Amino acid sequence: MTPIVAVVGATGTGKSALSLDVAERLRDRGIAAEVVNADAMQLYRGMDIGTAKLPAEERRGVPHHLLGVLDVTDDAAVARYQGEARAVIAGIQDRGAVPLLVGGSGLYVSSVLFDFDFPGTDPEIRRALEERLEREGPGMLHRHLREIDPAAATAIGPSNGRRLVRALEVIELTGRPHSASLPEQPVRWRESVILGLGMPRDELVPRLDARVSRMWEDGIVEEVRALLPLGLERGVTASRAIGYAQAIGQLRGELTQEEAVAQTALLTRKYARRQVSWFRRYSDAVPLDARDPKRVDEAMAAVDGALAAADGGGRSGPAADN
Repeated sequence: MTPIVAVVGATGTGKSALSLDVAERLRDRGIAAEVVNADAMQLYRGMDIGTAKLPAEERRGVPHHLLGVLDVTDDAAVARYQGEARAVIAGIQDRGAVPLLVGGSGLYVSSVLFDFDFPGTDPEIRRALEERLEREGPGMLHRHLREIDPAAATAIGPSNGRRLVRALEVIELTGRPHSASLPEQPVRWRESVILGLGMPRDELVPRLDARVSRMWEDGIVEEVRALLPLGLERGVTASRAIGYAQAIGQLRGELTQEEAVAQTALLTRKYARRQVSWFRRYSDAVPLDARDPKRVDEAMAAVDGALAAADGGGRSGPAADN
């Protein structure tokens, strides 16, 4: 069975480009590869500009999965994603191809790579917590969570109301800390290799700011305007996505364009910091400098090692040549 190759890192580090470079190198050696999206916001149909979703014509003929599969009114749930992504990966492996799991949503990546279960849900508990969120705001929920599960409170932060609600729901359902559902030493679901892209923050931040400016230049406001009749504002997850919430605010007249861009840039920088922190826990990830022209060669060395290990060390032929 082929190993999973996960390409992870903060937003703006070039994960999509690296995954396609790896796929092309494998294709040149007679090995097919297919990309599986692990970016929560890229799951949404029509949310393209603000999520930097790769257009079909730029995918270099590499099949992509789980892009644009949700309506903007749907709730993106990691438990649902885990099942769907694993089914897609199993199909890719059954075809003898290499699955490339690509994205920066840390919990989504971990849900696929590692063997842990997500607790279920309870509509009554969820409804009560959502009403409390609406009434008291995320700050109060975060304070409550910090009292009973400091690790989860630190990981989630004080502004993500949806995740705060979920953490408190899990605690009430299981009687255990929400952080306990993410084991410190997780077991791999299947054989995998993790390629971790990174760059110094002082170089990443200008890239992120430029990326946000391009979102407005490329028409995110017009994209949001087209999504509003489809129910974007009703979507609990989609409407709060970075860039989309600010574009909605601009269309409502609550933010100027300058304010919307500045707020999006600030939130993007904060999100990138959280991503770096999350992926740091992957102690066995292969670190790759996003600025290094040899990063594809280094990535392929790791992929070849994983292919050989999955093949019992006996893989031969062009795939073994670096």
